[in-house]
Amino acid sequence: MGRLTGGDPSLLRRINSAVVLHTLRAADSPTLTHLVQLTGLSRPTVEGVVEGLIESGLVVEAPAEEGARRQGRPARRFRFRAEAGHLLGIEIGAHRVSALLSDLSGRVLGSVQHDVDESAPADRRLACVRDTVADLLRQAGVARDSLRAVGVAGPGIVEADGTVRLGTALPGWTGLPLGERLRKSFRCPVLVENDANAAAVAEHWKGAAAGSDDVVFVLAGLSPGAGSLIGGRLHRGFGGAAGEIGALHLLGRGETPETLLSTTGEPLHPLDEAQVARVFTLAREGDARARDAMRRFIQRLVHDVAALVLALDPEIVVVGGWAAGLDGVLAPLREELARYCLRPPQVALSALGEAAVATGALRLALDHVEEQLFAVEGTVTARR
Repeated sequence: MGRLTGGDPSLLRRINSAVVLHTLRAADSPTLTHLVQLTGLSRPTVEGVVEGLIESGLVVEAPAEEGARRQGRPARRFRFRAEAGHLLGIEIGAHRVSALLSDLSGRVLGSVQHDVDESAPADRRLACVRDTVADLLRQAGVARDSLRAVGVAGPGIVEADGTVRLGTALPGWTGLPLGERLRKSFRCPVLVENDANAAAVAEHWKGAAAGSDDVVFVLAGLSPGAGSLIGGRLHRGFGGAAGEIGALHLLGRGETPETLLSTTGEPLHPLDEAQVARVFTLAREGDARARDAMRRFIQRLVHDVAALVLALDPEIVVVGGWAAGLDGVLAPLREELARYCLRPPQVALSALGEAAVATGALRLALDHVEEQLFAVEGTVTARR
């Protein structure tokens, strides 16, 4: 948890409270004596902190064990009340809005997904977000005022206040004060993040990159993006534009991915997943033009990823997005990275699939709440 010092009594009280609460959440209904042993604090200090946490609703006395009841008065046990609040993780995509609901431990309690047209203007897409959240809360039987934080992830370069500085994938997205607009719908903090960054956090939390602190996540598609963790912390870059590998063709790389994957001479629409799926299907069925188009696309993708790997030297590269469903995408990626990189990283498909972005948004909300409750050390997603 890191070494903490301070002479301010109020600061010491907050630190003691954070230490006890952190210990309670990690332990299985410890007794007061056990809490004293685990925290290293004095018994009077722990007693005072626990009583304060009970008053706040974050801690409750746990039922005594059956065996202890027959042996006289049992020692009091306590537990962290994960049900004392709730968190939301929301993905805003071109074709859908997805939302996950969890308790304060991050345990997912429900999910809802609504389709939205790729041409929908920003106002209609945000209305879909509100409808999706309302359906999720209603289905889970959770009151809106129990929400402690909301994480939101979508395409584009996102500033610290939640404004989308550049977002070409969705109509009306560039310049949208997304954080400000969504905060009007919630009475709690709203944290906004780029979708590839969120997916990288999700795979590090409970996916293919769990246990690795140097990670690159590739959200593969016609306009690919990437998120990265360096030393266990999300790397956004100075202006939030780190990982925008979809712009590499602007550096003299020639044709755009939409042109590379075309079998007709006409570029594909970047958001037309059905058209892309038809090319992949034809390639699997042996169509020569489709196979050649898919080969060109995979070659471009692995070159783009190799550029990022050379710069960051990650332990693992995780591939997600719809390209994760391509047959054989991992083999050429491994071969290309082995060819270009001094130390080729591990390469894996996303373990979370379509849930990766919303899961990362949920982790964003959880990190915010943990920073408030525990305030001991920085989180993976904290902005510097």
